[in-house]
Amino acid sequence: MVMVGTLIAESLRVGAVLDGVALTTIKISRADVGDVDAGQPKTWTFIEFEVRDEDAERLVDWLEHSLQQLGGWYCDFRSNDETFVVFAGRTFQYRRGDESRRAAAVEYGRSAGVPEAQLDWPV
Repeated sequence: MVMVGTLIAESLRVGAVLDGVALTTIKISRADVGDVDAGQPKTWTFIEFEVRDEDAERLVDWLEHSLQQLGGWYCDFRSNDETFVVFAGRTFQYRRGDESRRAAAVEYGRSAGVPEAQLDWPV
């Protein structure tokens, strides 16, 4: 099984290096969608990826230590059955469709400074 997600390159701390987790890049694109008022750059680089289920926990650990704390950054990825939403130092994992766990992740995102419009990962 594979999980799919999107990582925003600008969300990473300077010096972060992903090693030991195989990601398959599906698509890389750039767009002017950042919220400058939230401390984010206007232009983002989107890295759409796949990761094997067995590598999910290692990816979570790396993201928790590699995402910037300021700017409301997170990375989400999912399978058909479960979702991971990873912030700097904190992860929410829940079954797809579990509205209460998703709501907890959204609430945490708000407290971490994620702009409301960006709390939009798939249910």
